[in-house]
Amino acid sequence: QSLVSSSKWLQRYGLKRNKLSLSQILSQIGFQHRKDYVTTLGKPVASRYADGLFPQYKRAQDGSVYNLTAKKELILHFVDCLMGAIELYKQRMEWLTSESRQIFGVIQEQCIVIVLDFGIAAPTEFDLCRDALSMVLVEQVIQIARFNLIRAAQDLMKWQQKCTPVSEHTVKSAVMWLWKLDHMTAVSHTSSAEALLEAMGDEAVSS
Repeated sequence: QSLVSSSKWLQRYGLKRNKLSLSQILSQIGFQHRKDYVTTLGKPVASRYADGLFPQYKRAQDGSVYNLTAKKELILHFVDCLMGAIELYKQRMEWLTSESRQIFGVIQEQCIVIVLDFGIAAPTEFDLCRDALSMVLVEQVIQIARFNLIRAAQDLMKWQQKCTPVSEHTVKSAVMWLWKLDHMTAVSHTSSAEALLEAMGDEAVSS
């Protein structure tokens, strides 16, 4: 997932507007080598006037050939643009794979329920899970509109009855609730499904 969709992110950083796809670059630094149908031969024939006159590039995707006419300065300009785009993608990937996003991905929806199913986790694993959940609450949930927490158990536990507006106070309250949970609680084979159904029962929830 991503905080903003790929297309919006590309537009935000001008990568689409700056025409940096292979097809867009080729159209700006040359022209496509064309074929036309020759009636007397009864088949398409490519023009030969450009053979040896221009450097040529053949696209692997469709086999189309481009005659390259751009001067060195324009090529270097596109090299600079592409290097800048690569750097933006690197920064984007570093951000997407850091902190809570590395575990949970990026939360895009504005109203969510997080269903907690700790199973038979050992005490250390239980605490690690709570650390990770605290991180996602503080880093990502704080930026959306509404949320709730539900723990899958034989006696299902809910932080709030319905999704609650996000604020510093409610996020802090949710973290405190999380750390007050007992390590072991009775579970059943259906508790996870019941918790999910309960979460989906709130019509405001989008994820």
